[in-house]
Amino acid sequence: MIKVFCNNVLKFSFYSRRIFHGEYEWQDPKSEDEIVNVVFIEKDGKKVNIRGKVGDNLLYLAHRYEIPMEGACEASLACTTCHVYVKSNHCDTLPPAEEKEEDLLDMAPFLKENSRLGCQIILSKELEGLEVELPKATRNFYVDGHTPKPH
Repeated sequence: MIKVFCNNVLKFSFYSRRIFHGEYEWQDPKSEDEIVNVVFIEKDGKKVNIRGKVGDNLLYLAHRYEIPMEGACEASLACTTCHVYVKSNHCDTLPPAEEKEEDLLDMAPFLKENSRLGCQIILSKELEGLEVELPKATRNFYVDGHTPKPH
């Protein structure tokens, strides 16, 4: 905080770095030890390989690389537009879904046993090689067709 005097009036000015939702995911890994390779399978079947890092939120990582995962509620656990199918044998590696995520998934179209919300998947080294597939459609409970842009 910096105190500034203007015309004998004390004003306070706050200089701080602005932090945005998902900003961590826009940073490159600092070392090879942090890298977690992820494969997104888009609705048309196209596979996109991405080098994420430990601690990345899957939803925000998708936004960084322009994967069409909506995330209408911006990871506030209030929608299902980041619904994904967890492929391979990583279903058992992920922490179990909490009750709120399970309740939301019950409302997701095209629900499967391997369904999860991308906003609830935080990358760890144990998730190396994670493959997630986007469902054919999602439902935005608030504004259909709205796709939020990264801040």
